[in-house]
Amino acid sequence: MKEGNHTSVKEFILTGLSEDPQLMLPLFIVFIHVYAITLVGNLSIMTLVWISPHLHTPMYFLLSNLSFVDLCYSSIITPNMLANILSTAKTISFSGCITQFFFFAGTGSVEVFLLAVMCYDRFVALCNPLAYAAIMTNQACMYLVVISYLVAYIHSMIHIIFVLRLDFCGPNIITHFYCDVPPLLNLSCSDTSLNVAILNFVTGSLILGSLICIIVSYTYIIYTILKIRSSKSRMTAFSTCSSHFSCVTLCFGTLVFMYIRPSSKYAMEQDRVASVFYTVIIPMLNPLIYTLRNKDVKEALRKVLYLKSW
Repeated sequence: MKEGNHTSVKEFILTGLSEDPQLMLPLFIVFIHVYAITLVGNLSIMTLVWISPHLHTPMYFLLSNLSFVDLCYSSIITPNMLANILSTAKTISFSGCITQFFFFAGTGSVEVFLLAVMCYDRFVALCNPLAYAAIMTNQACMYLVVISYLVAYIHSMIHIIFVLRLDFCGPNIITHFYCDVPPLLNLSCSDTSLNVAILNFVTGSLILGSLICIIVSYTYIIYTILKIRSSKSRMTAFSTCSSHFSCVTLCFGTLVFMYIRPSSKYAMEQDRVASVFYTVIIPMLNPLIYTLRNKDVKEALRKVLYLKSW
């Protein structure tokens, strides 16, 4: 941070989800259960993919990585949120705020890329099945995952660099339950027009680029499925994509609302509600969606539970 005529802010105060004292205990009970379900659900999918030989395929390798990202993503935000709900001092240091945002933005970007990669995997499997084994090799899957992490954290670092060039001279109250760029920009006493432009361009390009990739892939997938004459085969093909499509709809619908809507429609209260859904609820829903709507995962879970009962 720059030193000058401004007083440097050493810490921020997070207002959290609500300022009503009567809501604190109910919110804590609800979200600690949500976090517990998130941990159990995502760890279960990672474990099932690891120990079940018939799940050692590109599709489930990517799914286990998505579960790992959801687990990390929720753990970056939720424990601190739970601590602040019951705490009177809802403070976070400047360095802690920047660190939380770095990992939050990086992990969230990885999830966006992984959903696009998983869509590409389904596109190859349904539209070019004869070449699937040659295209989606273990090495190719590993490269796609590593590239997703690299690009995602470069994206996060860009925002960090441009936030660190700003002055923060008070107030230091963040009307949110975690550190994100829009609330931080509202507190800066510097010109934030460049940061806003970077946020709109870089984040918008990441989300829209991934979304376009997904839309194009699903266009080809639907066209291919509709050409199948057997209704039973069509339903089977659709079922292989239904879980992923549900996760994509939840994730990108929330992201578009949060980051790509016009700035004139930006409202902090609405953003907090959308952020809860994106950072806390979706990481819990993803493993449930894949478990309840995927027969291979359910079969692996049944086998594990059967062996455990013996």
